Amino acid sequence: MKKWAMVISILVLALTFVLPAAISADESVLTKAQIVSGVSFRDQPNTASNVIRMLKTNEIVTVTDYVTTNWYKVKDAQGVSGYVSTNSKYIKVISNAEIIYGVNFRTLPSSDSGSKVIRMLSKGEEVLVTDKVNDSWYKIQDASGTSGYVSTSSKYMVTDFSVSVPNRPLADEIEAVIAAGNVYLGTPYEFGSTRNDPTTFDCSDFVQTMFWDALRFSVPSDSASQGEFVRSLGPVSTDWTKLKRGDLMFFSSYKGSKASDYANINVFKEPITHVGLYLGNGSILHTYSIESGGVRVDTIDGKQWENRFLYGGSVLR
Repeated sequence: MKKWAMVISILVLALTFVLPAAISADESVLTKAQIVSGVSFRDQPNTASNVIRMLKTNEIVTVTDYVTTNWYKVKDAQGVSGYVSTNSKYIKVISNAEIIYGVNFRTLPSSDSGSKVIRMLSKGEEVLVTDKVNDSWYKIQDASGTSGYVSTSSKYMVTDFSVSVPNRPLADEIEAVIAAGNVYLGTPYEFGSTRNDPTTFDCSDFVQTMFWDALRFSVPSDSASQGEFVRSLGPVSTDWTKLKRGDLMFFSSYKGSKASDYANINVFKEPITHVGLYLGNGSILHTYSIESGGVRVDTIDGKQWENRFLYGGSVLR
């Protein structure tokens, strides 16, 4: 009997230990938003589309997609899907995470004595993750608007960052953009590809898609405008060896196979005809022709890209 009692005790202890993780694997979470002021609920993401009805102030909707910088796709309480302006005077995201196991809500991102417990967050509470401080801590807001910090462990909370992406450490944001780009390796090239359609890309469309997919951050849609945007954010480098992982690289048109073919050009006045994302160690993630196979990784050193390089810099600062 003692033997079986011991076995049962061990099983109970094991089940108790894994319970939070098991819950997180079985449950999902939705991003929810509150209507701030009455706004048109439309059947397409444009102002020429039909109005399904007016969404009322304080109405709660589920946000199912962040279609463009101007439009959310949402579902109302009756399950009707449509589109609404993303303008903050009409709508605000109020939750993108759900507590699945009681956890301390703290004043600081630490479990040390200096970090006081505001209260315990209960299973089923919906919260808004606004920042990822590090691998261990999120900054969140609860339903009352109180801000604090909570563990990032999936034992305690499930999240949906497909719509509302929290601020993250710069290194994490860079890796997220690169990971988003790697998803499209081999995607066919098409000059003048349709924006918001990931079945084909030209170079600037690909760059725009990487930042949108990873961070819901919108960069301009053509390479020249992307170059101007990067320059507007701060210093850029005309030496590619000084670029950092995640920087954008801008190039001139092909003028010949020799470095002398590109001598004496003004890098800030030369038209930009190509853009890619620098991966470090002389590698670039980009797309530039049908023949090359679409989205790919290439080396820069000693190749045409080194001669054509104008300048580079970061979108994320």
